[in-house]
Amino acid sequence: QVQLVESGGGFVQAGGSLRLSCAASGRTFRFSLYTMGWFRQAPGKEREFVARITRSGDTYYADSGEERFTISRDNAQKTVYLQMNSLKPEDTAVYYCASGLGPNPNYDYWGQGTQVTVSS
Repeated sequence: QVQLVESGGGFVQAGGSLRLSCAASGRTFRFSLYTMGWFRQAPGKEREFVARITRSGDTYYADSGEERFTISRDNAQKTVYLQMNSLKPEDTAVYYCASGLGPNPNYDYWGQGTQVTVSS
């Protein structure tokens, strides 16, 4: 059983920063082999891609956050991070992490999400 648990969300003013974490667990889950992604879903909107990092460390970002967000991973800690700077009210959403195999995967496992609220 694979479990992904997000943390680090909260309430922040526009222009502020947050760092999200996603800790993976599971006896047979080989974290280092997986691409890890971050997605978000705002109220009334569809879930959208934010960023992903492959097993080799290649990173990809949605245009909306490319210069403000940084994804990273710590394989020893089985954790993926999303550093978010210069936050905007339109970044308000529930943020989810996910894992999948391959450089641009169909994601197999999802976390429960963490709420990020940015006030203007």
